[in-house]
Amino acid sequence: MEEAAGIRSRPRRLRASENMRSIVRESRLDVEQLVAPVFIRYGSGITESIPSMPGVSRYSVDNAGSRASELADLGIKSVLLFGIPEHKDSAGSGAYDENGIVPLAIKAIKDSVPSMIVMADVCMCEYTDHGHCGILKGQTVDNDKTLDFLGRCAVQYAKAGADVVAPSAMMDGQVGRIRSALDGAGYTGTAIMGYSAKYASAMYGPFRDAAGSAPSFGDRRTYQMDPANAAEAMREIELDVQEGADIIMVKPALAYLDVVSAAKKRFSVTLAAYNVSGEYAMVKAAGMNKWLDGKRVMLEILTSIKRAGADIIITYHAEEAARVLANK
Repeated sequence: MEEAAGIRSRPRRLRASENMRSIVRESRLDVEQLVAPVFIRYGSGITESIPSMPGVSRYSVDNAGSRASELADLGIKSVLLFGIPEHKDSAGSGAYDENGIVPLAIKAIKDSVPSMIVMADVCMCEYTDHGHCGILKGQTVDNDKTLDFLGRCAVQYAKAGADVVAPSAMMDGQVGRIRSALDGAGYTGTAIMGYSAKYASAMYGPFRDAAGSAPSFGDRRTYQMDPANAAEAMREIELDVQEGADIIMVKPALAYLDVVSAAKKRFSVTLAAYNVSGEYAMVKAAGMNKWLDGKRVMLEILTSIKRAGADIIITYHAEEAARVLANK
């Protein structure tokens, strides 16, 4: 008893109740900082479940507005759009068609929820018949030629009303070229969220199922980052900042929390982290099989991303997390 009485520092005092834990909590999830990815496809009246991503669906354009309204009612203020075109070709022409799937969805969402922050992914992979993120020269993606196409995409999305364009192709110089294209077209107020440190991860499989964007040959390791590299991520992020990125991103999030933390400490730019499809699917699969408490694991993962330093979390858990947080 004398030894126990001599313990002066007892951290457990501040863990004694939920109210006590809450008042000293260091990292807090905020639903307003969650971004919900939304897949848009051609057709009408379609809400199509994605088997590899339980709880996530593809929506036709006419359902995009109602989906945005549902998210807005939960307090979610931002969506990130991915388009699935009706036809694909070698030049990915559906990506920069002013009447393409993403511009139509942007307009539908803005008509339904004008205050919704609409972010539009800028890449070619969903639109090319070969599934790579740019224009090919032989069996290689032509970096500099692809930049012109990415600029055209970004301008069309800004014209349709996108608040943020998000280049994800990992082409050298993409942020600078897009900034020049936007400014030249008069869209100086459109923000850029660079997929600044996007790794060649095995965690993208369910997304590629959802978007039909798997490469028809090879892989993307010649342009996406080696998972072993962290210092290189800082160089990539610095280049995006120099080229005019308003928001920087690390993708994926969970296996790269060290990179998220390092980026937060080094850069004074708004930092996003993408909690990707494979990370989502693993939690869902384990939860459905009763191997884990899915909701608790979801909150633990999202909190870890916030704790590492992310200002914005892009996550397929957004709707579920918003519901759970609202009931707390």
